[in-house]
Amino acid sequence: MRNPSLKWRQQFTLELPNPRPGSVWLHACSVGEVSSVTPLIRALIEKGHPVHLTVVTATGFNHAERLLGNTVSLAFLPWDLPTAMSRMISSLQPALLLLAETEFWPGMLKACRKQNIPVVGINTRISDRSFPRYQATAWLWKRWLAPVNLFLAQSDIDRERLIALGIPNANVQTVGNLKYAVSAPEVNASALRLKLDTSGARPILLIASTREGEDARLLDMWPAWHAACPELLTVIVPRHPQRFDQVANLIQERGLTLTRWSEQHSNADMINQDVLLLDAMGLLTQLYSIADAVIIAGSLENNGGHNPLEAAICGRGIVSGPHVQNFRDIMAEMQQAEAAIICRDDQEIEQAVCRLLTHPQELKGLHANAALFIQDRSHVLDRMLNAIETWLPTTDQPHEKQPPHV
Repeated sequence: MRNPSLKWRQQFTLELPNPRPGSVWLHACSVGEVSSVTPLIRALIEKGHPVHLTVVTATGFNHAERLLGNTVSLAFLPWDLPTAMSRMISSLQPALLLLAETEFWPGMLKACRKQNIPVVGINTRISDRSFPRYQATAWLWKRWLAPVNLFLAQSDIDRERLIALGIPNANVQTVGNLKYAVSAPEVNASALRLKLDTSGARPILLIASTREGEDARLLDMWPAWHAACPELLTVIVPRHPQRFDQVANLIQERGLTLTRWSEQHSNADMINQDVLLLDAMGLLTQLYSIADAVIIAGSLENNGGHNPLEAAICGRGIVSGPHVQNFRDIMAEMQQAEAAIICRDDQEIEQAVCRLLTHPQELKGLHANAALFIQDRSHVLDRMLNAIETWLPTTDQPHEKQPPHV
C-alpha cells in the first residue's frame, strides 16, 4: 500500500470509487479470503466483468495488489454505517455484491437492499467456534441476512447451519470450497532445491506456518527424525514475521546448526546445516514443490490449522496435528483419500515423519494420493460461476485493466 492515509480516507468515505456502473463488487476480509477468491476474480475478468474488490486489513490490501495487480480496482471497505455504505454504493453502482465467507456486515446488506443490489454469499462457512454465537442471536441474523439472495456454502454442514439461522432452504446451495480452485506456483524446482541444498540429494522436511508454542515442540522431535534420516534438512516457516528471531533462538538453544534465508549468501551456507529458517514472506508455496515431506503446522496448538491444498496442488500429501477445524471438511476428505495423516499428539507426529522418511514407497503413495485428490475437486469454480450466472450483467467483450486502487 503506497499511500498510508488511503485506508482511513476510504473507511470514512472521504475517498470514493470512481463510477463504474455494472461492476461486480466482491468483498473479502484479509489475506486468506483474498487468496480464496482470487481464482473466481480471474475467471470473472476473463468473462469480461470488471471487478471492484474491497478488503478490511492492510495485509489483505497488499496481498490483493500482489496477486491481482491492476486487473481490478481495489479499496478498503468503509465503516459499516448505513450512511457510509450508501455513499460508497451510490458511487460504485455495482451490478452485484459477492460476499466472501462470513463477511456479514448488516449496514452493508441494508444499504444494498435499499439500492436493489443483489447479494450472493460465496464460499460461505460457519465455523465450529462461531456457530454457537450465531445461534444465540439467530433472530437478529435472520433479519440482517435477509437481503442475501443466495448463499453458496462450502459444505453440507455449513448449509445446515445457515438454515438453522433462519435462511430459507431454497436460498442455500452447497457448491464446495473455493479454496480447491488453487493453482500450482510457477517455480524452477531444480534451481530452488539447489539453493537450499547444493548436493541436490538431501531429503527436505518442510514445516509450514508454525504458530506460537509449536516450534519448540517440533524441534524437540528433530533428534528422532535425524536418527531416522541423518541427511535430513529441516526447513521451518513461521506464520508471522515478528516471530522469526524467536524461532531462530529456539533452534540455536537446542544446539542445531542454523541458516536464515535472509542471511544466506551462497549454496555453501547450506552444507551440513540442520535447519533452514525461512524468514521471508511469499516463498512457502514454492517450497511445497521441492519438499520431500510436509508438516502443516497451526494444528498442534488450538489454532484451527492452515490450508493443506497449497501442498496438494504441488503433489504433496501432508502430516498434521489434531487441531484442523478451520479446514475440517478438507482435512477429513484428504485423510479418507490417504493424502493426509492427522496425528492425535506430538508422539504420533514424530513417529509419522520417521515412518515416511524410512519408507519411501509410503511417502510416494501419500503424494500421489494428494495429486489425485486435488485433481478430482477442480470443478468447484465452474459450479460457483454457474450459480451466480443469473445475477451477472451481460458483457460482450473483456474489459480493459483497471487502476490498482481508487
